[in-house]
Amino acid sequence: MKGTNLRSIVTVSRDAEVQRLAQKHAHEIFGADDLSDALEMVQRIDPSLILLDQRFNIGHINEFLQKADKNAANVPVVVVGPNDSDASLAAEFKKMGVFDYLQGTKDYDRLEQIIDNIESKRRNAKSDSKSGNGFLPTGCEQDTSRFFADNLAASVSMVGKSPSILNVLRMIRVVAQSQCNPILIVGETGTGKELAAKAVHARRHPNEPFVAVNCAALTAPLLESELFGHVKGAFTGADRDKIGLLEVAGAGTLLLDEISEMPMNLQAKLLRVVQEKCFRKVGGIKNIPCNATLIASSNRNLRSEVQANRFRRDLYYRLDVSPIVLAPLRSPERNNDIRLLAEYFLETSTIYPEKRDEVTSLTKLAIEALEKHDWPGNVRELSNVIERAILLETTNRIGLSAIVINSTECGQVSDNLTNGLVKGFSLAKAERELIFRALQETGWQKTRAAALLGITRATLYAKVKQYNIGKDSCVVKGCAKEGRDKTFVSPVSMSVC
Repeated sequence: MKGTNLRSIVTVSRDAEVQRLAQKHAHEIFGADDLSDALEMVQRIDPSLILLDQRFNIGHINEFLQKADKNAANVPVVVVGPNDSDASLAAEFKKMGVFDYLQGTKDYDRLEQIIDNIESKRRNAKSDSKSGNGFLPTGCEQDTSRFFADNLAASVSMVGKSPSILNVLRMIRVVAQSQCNPILIVGETGTGKELAAKAVHARRHPNEPFVAVNCAALTAPLLESELFGHVKGAFTGADRDKIGLLEVAGAGTLLLDEISEMPMNLQAKLLRVVQEKCFRKVGGIKNIPCNATLIASSNRNLRSEVQANRFRRDLYYRLDVSPIVLAPLRSPERNNDIRLLAEYFLETSTIYPEKRDEVTSLTKLAIEALEKHDWPGNVRELSNVIERAILLETTNRIGLSAIVINSTECGQVSDNLTNGLVKGFSLAKAERELIFRALQETGWQKTRAAALLGITRATLYAKVKQYNIGKDSCVVKGCAKEGRDKTFVSPVSMSVC
């Protein structure tokens, strides 16, 4: 990859030439005063390379490498020696664990080759990690087993190893092995209720149909017809018999998603199915046996819905035998899964195939920002943020500048990240920058840029005209027109509560 610039380089040198050398090959340069300061930076910003000059003796550099390794830094280190340095030192430093050694200014041109080698090793390591492990579906390129607690979680892509997820998996096994029917799964929007339902199904009826219906998406008459089916002539427009989802599910599973939105009259009919294990089509007189496992999910507190007379008490008690409860991402019991989820979404994303092997990890600051957010949309929201970051990132690691969380969801910006905002921040500037970067990423193909931004082509054209965005636009302070295109801090890099 000739001419490739790294995301960031930490320099531990008082030599201005070394600083200038680093500036040629990185988007961001961080200067450390000593090895202790450098170690702190390694832990905080996860740089792509560390440049050390030889004012530190071999023992000190060896100690630094060991401490960095213990902190799982895995950052290549290049030592820059003086012009009169002994060539034999290169072998000694490499044996110690240094990636390479430059023999003074005459060797500076080799840094580009060294960076190519670093990137080559990174790509090879990425390729090796996709060898598969025998438990994955045929044709799957990636070994994603490290993201899952066990094979059951892997079978339905339930990412996580936190105490909360381990407890959910335990409850899934208990409920699936029992005769419990119906089954209730509760949790906020985006916590993975359908995945939990599929896990129960995989454990109980692996070879039978899994059918899902969103009770909030249909009107009462349509939902009744979908669930129970109807006979010809049952109502206007019923010109033929229809099989309902209860019948389609057979001996498998029917998921009633967001059951709290089901109208009260339908709740009564569902209760009859639960009690008598049979139903009738709309307009029909024949009893049809119901052999399916019924799983109900809700993002509401059903007990509160009962007290508010919006949900039938008798149906609630039928459902609330051994509920599976999914905790939100912000809970202490599940917060540890945020990093794992982010890495999983990054590794498995297909939103930008051209970047599949280019954007490979997240920096420590990016992960910290993710872990400090409340995630009202939970796993689904986190997935969207990572997808957006993949689109915006221009280097091989997702950094803080690519973590854009929609600030309109909550107006309070996290205090610990406000130092990264530029003066004169506004939502208009943030929107203009996002549109500009999306157009850059897609080679100024407006249809594709609109798709990446999740807006219509017409809206994109209107925004481009509104903000006067062109290929030569200087979107942010410090852009190429001002001669400072190396370092960039996004005005929308923030964490919201």
